[in-house]
Amino acid sequence: MFDLHKLRVFAQVAQAGSFSRAAERLFMSQPAVSQHMRELEEALGIRLFERGRRGIALTAEGRALHDYAQRILALVAEAESALLNVANLADGRLNVGATPGVSAYLLPDWIRDFHERYPQLVVTAQTATTPEIAEQLIGRQLNLGFVEGDLDAADASRLSAEVLCDVPQYVLVGPKHPLWARESVALRELDGQAFIMRQPGSRSRLWLDRILEAHRARPRVAAEFDNPEAIKRSVMGSAAIGVLPAYAVRAELQAGALRALQTDVPLTRALRAVWEKSAPLSPIARAFLAFADACTRDAHMRLPRATPTSAPAQPRDRRA
Repeated sequence: MFDLHKLRVFAQVAQAGSFSRAAERLFMSQPAVSQHMRELEEALGIRLFERGRRGIALTAEGRALHDYAQRILALVAEAESALLNVANLADGRLNVGATPGVSAYLLPDWIRDFHERYPQLVVTAQTATTPEIAEQLIGRQLNLGFVEGDLDAADASRLSAEVLCDVPQYVLVGPKHPLWARESVALRELDGQAFIMRQPGSRSRLWLDRILEAHRARPRVAAEFDNPEAIKRSVMGSAAIGVLPAYAVRAELQAGALRALQTDVPLTRALRAVWEKSAPLSPIARAFLAFADACTRDAHMRLPRATPTSAPAQPRDRRA
C-alpha cells in the first residue's frame, strides 16, 4: 500500500528536480527527504531516480509513478474538499499571495469580509511579484494567489488560473500637467512625455512598455517605484504621467486630485486567481475565492461617473 506522505514527498522531488529544493518546499531536512525516497524505492522494488552530478532525473518507472501520484493526490484533495464544509471548521489557515496593487487595494477588503463570515479562520497575506507567487504556489508555501496580467508559459503549465475580471488601466495626470485640461489623448501623443513607472522587469512595466512601443510612444522615465501608491502620489504632485488600475485611483479621481484621460486604445489587464494545478482548491480557498470574485464586481472596478474617461470593461461571467 502506498504511503500518502511519501507519495507527496516524491511528487515534490519530481517537480523540484532535486532533493534539496524539495526539502526547502516541504520544510524538511534533505536527509529526511532522501530517506523517504529510499524507503519508497525499496517498498516498490524499483528505481525511481537516476542520480548524477547534475542532480536527479526520473527513470521511466519514476515518470509513470509521477503521473499516477499527481492523479492520486488530486483525488485525495478533491475528496477532502467535497466532504468538508468550511463553515463547520473549528479553525484553519489560508496563505494568500498577491501582486502589489491587488495586495494594497483589494486584498484587505476581501480578508475583512471573509473574516466577518468565517471568524474562526485565519488568512495570512503577503505581497510578491507574479514569478514569486508562482514559485511559492508550486512549492506549496501559498495556497492561493492573485495576479494581474499573463503568466509565463512555464508557470501556466503548472498552475490553474481563473480570470476574475478585466481591470481597466488609466492614463493619469495631476493638476500640474499640461494635459490636465484635456479629456482624451492618443497613445502616440505620449511619445517623449515624462512618466512615473514601475521598476524595470516588473510585469506591469513590461506590459506598459509593450503597449507604448506598439504605438511608437517612447516615454521619458522620470522616476521608478515598486508600488502603485508611490506612483500615484508622485503623479499627483508632478508634471509626469502614470498608468494605474482603476481600483487604485477611485478616491483621488472623485476628489479631483487626478484626471483619467480617455485613450484611443482600451487598456485592460486580467485579474487572475491562481493555484497549484496538481490539486483542487481546498474548501477554505474556494470560500475565499468566492468572496474575491464577488468583490471584483463592485464599485472598485468602476470610476466615478463625473470622471471624464472611457467606460471600464465589464467583469467576465465565471459561468460562461
